[in-house]
Amino acid sequence: MFLVGQLFASLALLFSMVFKLLYFLIAIRVLLSWFPVDPYNEVIRALYAITEPILEPLRRLPFRFGMLDLSPILAFILLTFLDSFVVGVLRRLAIQFGA
Repeated sequence: MFLVGQLFASLALLFSMVFKLLYFLIAIRVLLSWFPVDPYNEVIRALYAITEPILEPLRRLPFRFGMLDLSPILAFILLTFLDSFVVGVLRRLAIQFGA
C-alpha cells in the first residue's frame, strides 16, 4: 500500500507542476500581447500552441467586453480551481494509502 500512496503523492506533485507551468505560460502570453511580437517566431508559436487549447474554449463564453478579452482571467481561475481540487484529492489518496 505504501507504493500506491507514493504513486498518488508523485501524481499530485506532477499535476501541481503542470498546472503552475500552464498558469505561468498564460501569464507570459498575456504580457506578450502588449508588445509587437513576431508570430512566426518558433518560441511564440510553441507558446500559442500550448496555451490556445485552454484559452480558445473560454473565448466562446460571453465574457468579452468590447476589446477586453477576459479568457485569460477565466483560465487563471479554472487552473487554480483544478490545481486545488485535483492535487488535493491526490494528496488525500496518498495519505489514505500510507504515503
